[in-house]
Amino acid sequence: MDITNPLVYGVPCFLGLIALELSYSKVLDDNKSLYHWKDLISSVSLGVGSAILGALIKTVSIVVIFNFAYDLFNPMVNGVRTNIMGYESFGYVWYIWVICMLLDDFTYYWFHRQNHMVRFFWAAHIVHHSSDNFNLGTAVRNGWFTIFYKPLFYVWIVMIGFPPEMLVVCLGIEALWQFQLHTQYIKKMGFIEKILNTHTMHQVHHARNLEYMDKNHGGFLNVFDRIFGTWKELDESIDIEYGVSTPPNSYNIFVILTHEYKNIWEDMKKSRNLYHKWMYVFGPPGWSHDGSTLTVKQMRRQLAYEAQNEKLKNAS
Repeated sequence: MDITNPLVYGVPCFLGLIALELSYSKVLDDNKSLYHWKDLISSVSLGVGSAILGALIKTVSIVVIFNFAYDLFNPMVNGVRTNIMGYESFGYVWYIWVICMLLDDFTYYWFHRQNHMVRFFWAAHIVHHSSDNFNLGTAVRNGWFTIFYKPLFYVWIVMIGFPPEMLVVCLGIEALWQFQLHTQYIKKMGFIEKILNTHTMHQVHHARNLEYMDKNHGGFLNVFDRIFGTWKELDESIDIEYGVSTPPNSYNIFVILTHEYKNIWEDMKKSRNLYHKWMYVFGPPGWSHDGSTLTVKQMRRQLAYEAQNEKLKNAS
């Protein structure tokens, strides 16, 4: 079946919508600070580099990983593509597309969540969060190194019988939805908020406010965040601060791409203990062997402890 990745048509739209939002913010809106030129140039440059690398590496990874896995686990038996579990591999019926999209979204949730929970993955993903701005330009501020391991999270879908081409289209649809979430001009959407991952939910995801950190990892649905305890609604009384707690402090794209790897290396040298070195690489961001830095969970625990002590102090 001849299928075109929707991102082929999406990229020109991305650039057009960025230009539209930029023009509106500078000319017609009071929010003149929505975009900063140096930051936008960095974001677009990272996006262009990601697109070029993606065109090369993703094509190879899809051929080598997805097609290889599909052929291995779904061999031809008497002219019929059959999964090794004994059932006929899936075709292109409409409801198979829906199921594949749901499995893609489920996988996206865990892929995205692990990018925040495992520091080695975070070092690649932090690029996307490193801007202090939240706009459509930030949407294309993609790290270049996630491309190398992302297919490994999704390969199970083709292993169980979904055609690689179908999964690629679903990945493209997911990317299109994720792009348009990066705008502040669309507010809360009523009933839709109960089902979909919306623009205000994604603002929460990009915030560095402690109460918002590591929340709303979903793709186009928010059901998995709700099920697994990572959903958080936007509180409009809270002033959002965008960005990360360890920013690159640079507009140089190579500094932005690599600064967290440098931080990992510096942290690994703080202890000779092999377990400590392992945790600095594969533990949660913020973990330290001496308590000099804290994870998000530790910071929340400490804040709750201090609040409880303050409450007891006031009661006595």
